[in-house]
Amino acid sequence: MSSKSIIDRRRGPKIDVVTGLTKDDDVLVVGLIAPGTDDDRPDARPTLLLSDDLLDDAAADALDEALAALDASGKKGQTVTLPAPAGLPVRLVVAVGLGSVAESQDAENIREAAGNALRGLDGAGTVVSTLSVADLTAAAQGSYLGAYRFDEYRSTPPAKAAPAAVSLVVPQKTKQVKAELEQAVIIADAVALARDFVNTPPNDLYPGEFADRARAVGSAAGLTVEILDEKALEKGGYGGILGVGQGSSRPPRLVRLTYAPSSARSKVALVGKGVTFDTGGISIKPAAGMDHMTSDMGGAAAVIAATVAAARLHLDVAVTATVPMAENMPSDTAQRPGDVLRQYGGTTVEVLNTDAEGRLILADAIVRACEDAPDYLIDTATLTGAQMVALGTRTPGVLGTDEFRDRVARISQEVGERGWPMPMPSELRSDLDSRVADLANVTNHRWGGMLSATLFLREFVADGVGWAHVDVAGPAFNAGGPWGYTQKGGTGVPVRTLIAVLSDIAAAG
Repeated sequence: MSSKSIIDRRRGPKIDVVTGLTKDDDVLVVGLIAPGTDDDRPDARPTLLLSDDLLDDAAADALDEALAALDASGKKGQTVTLPAPAGLPVRLVVAVGLGSVAESQDAENIREAAGNALRGLDGAGTVVSTLSVADLTAAAQGSYLGAYRFDEYRSTPPAKAAPAAVSLVVPQKTKQVKAELEQAVIIADAVALARDFVNTPPNDLYPGEFADRARAVGSAAGLTVEILDEKALEKGGYGGILGVGQGSSRPPRLVRLTYAPSSARSKVALVGKGVTFDTGGISIKPAAGMDHMTSDMGGAAAVIAATVAAARLHLDVAVTATVPMAENMPSDTAQRPGDVLRQYGGTTVEVLNTDAEGRLILADAIVRACEDAPDYLIDTATLTGAQMVALGTRTPGVLGTDEFRDRVARISQEVGERGWPMPMPSELRSDLDSRVADLANVTNHRWGGMLSATLFLREFVADGVGWAHVDVAGPAFNAGGPWGYTQKGGTGVPVRTLIAVLSDIAAAG
């Protein structure tokens, strides 16, 4: 996929709002709410989530009877597909369980239900969904991302394509409703853009090409773009980025994307790890699962996509993304365990393990980002396997300055990306002391690896900056089966968190 096609590619279906069904509609997606636990009637049935007057009484009763015959319970996560009963102007009905009344009001639950429905509708025509009756934004995002596919490298197109259009049922098509829908789709498309970056194989997405694609999407959104090549990096003293990239025949880059509305009162720096492939270098990784390291630029993908979205959403906050890009390869030119690097800004680091490379390129980028005197700095990276040991594969770890860390984690939970606040115990800091340099890039033990990696990064954050580090080593890439609106491969986490934090800062002034 070229730089141009990443702009032109349709990443999700066209999403619109409607007030009713038409004879041209193909599939109706309807939410199903489970009976309450206090309902002791033996014949208690789940409740259909419908807008007023969407179906007449006869059609609604026929659908209710058909679902009862198939034992549709409304249990969260259950999906039941059936031919449309007589009286409905559609071919199929997909009923998705929303759980209890309380669960049916949870935005993330609606997003996942919409995703579950759309993932199973390849080959369908126009889809109409009632999930928007509960939450328009969640239904739009779940539908868009549930229909996301990455088929760019298949030699023949899929026999059945994902739905090209989804209509969401609303009471009225007001300006406010249309504005909410537009915002929801912009955010979903940003998540899908990050997925595209992560899903592109590393033979095509190497540092130079990644930088070109970042320039393409940034320029299309009206961002100011600056790219430093290997010569500019050497002249500028970016020892961390150069050290990690020196083992590859494909040299590193540093990309800067700037969105600067004139009325912004706050300035936010975003930094994302962009290791386009990570072998571990001389400290080479085991072969099993190394193909997943195509996702080691998931943090970079997220901050590029979030900065583009900030511009498309016209957020009243200044945002600069500083994105280091390198390929970590073993070769006769690769850095060695025991080498000492001079990071941008002058700090020296002893490289004890070349597979702890992400923190080296992030350190350079953080120092550069802090030169812009931001009020806040968020860095995100697929940084440590210890994140998965501590929190699993779906929960990002959030660390940093206490107040901003907690703010980012709270917002992440609110948008459904589940970031969890973690500490930085002071006693771990001395384990980063080096025998010969200012710092070592790893400790001499395996305990608290996510925490000590963040303590390393803290050394490069300027005083007075509200800072959060988001470790997405597991959440950025789904190596298992699909669920909800999440396919296998790149997930786009933590794009929605970043956009929501930027929106929160903009609203606060």
